[in-house]
Amino acid sequence: MNHENTTHFGFKNVAVDEKVKLVRGVFDSVAGQYDIMNDLMSMGIHRIWKRIAVQLSNVRAGDQVLDLAGGTGDLTTLFEKRVGKSGQIVLADINAAMLSTGRDRLINRGLVGNIRYAQVNAECLPFADNTFDCVCIAFGLRNVTDKDAALRSMYRVLKPGGRVIVLEFSHPIDPITEKVYDFYSFNILPKIGGLVAKDEDSYRYLAESIRMHPKQDVLKQMMQAAGFERCEYFNMTQGIVAIHRGYKI
Repeated sequence: MNHENTTHFGFKNVAVDEKVKLVRGVFDSVAGQYDIMNDLMSMGIHRIWKRIAVQLSNVRAGDQVLDLAGGTGDLTTLFEKRVGKSGQIVLADINAAMLSTGRDRLINRGLVGNIRYAQVNAECLPFADNTFDCVCIAFGLRNVTDKDAALRSMYRVLKPGGRVIVLEFSHPIDPITEKVYDFYSFNILPKIGGLVAKDEDSYRYLAESIRMHPKQDVLKQMMQAAGFERCEYFNMTQGIVAIHRGYKI
C-alpha cells in the first residue's frame, strides 16, 4: 500500500478514501447509542467537560456559532442558552445518522428557530469566510482524516476576533493515569460496548483513535500553523481530555 495515500483508522493503515467510509460505518452503528457511548468512554464526566468548553468559548448573546461534529446536540443545547434568539447555531456533522439523531432530540427539547442543520465535511466547510464568532468541535477532530485542512477551514470561516474550541480525548499527563486508562480503554470499554451497543469493534476503534490523536503540544502547534493565535490548552481529568482554544486575530 502506498503510504502517501494512507492514513490511520485506529491502529490500522487504510487508504485515505476508505477511512471516511469506515468512520461513517462506526457512527452509523452507534448513533442511537451515542450518549450512552460517551458516558461509557468518560464514565459520565463528558457532560462536565462540555460545560467547561462552552464557558471557555466566551459565546455571548447574538453570536453565530458552528457546532462542528455536533452529533446529538449536547453542545448546541448549551450554546443555545447563551446566544439567545438574536444569535444562531449551526449544528453540523458529516454523518447523516448522527445529524438526524441530533435534530430530532433538539426539536423534542423545543429548541427551534435559531438552530440550523448542515451535513458537512470539516476539511472543506461550505460557509463563507468570516461567518462565525465561534467554531467548536467536540470529540470529532480525531476522526477527521486531514486535521490540518480542517483547522485551516475552521480558521477561514471564523470572523476576526473569533475563536475555535477543540474538546477532545487526549493523552494522560502522568504514567499511573495512563496505565489505568489504557487498561480500561482496551480491555473493559470494548466489552461494555459489545453488551450495550452490540458493537465491540466500533468501541475498539474509538479507543485506538484516541491513542493516534496528536498530543496536546502537537495539536497546539497544528493550530498555530493553521493561523490561530494565542493558542492554549487546558487539561481535564489528568489529560484524559484537553480543551484547546485559539483565536483569529
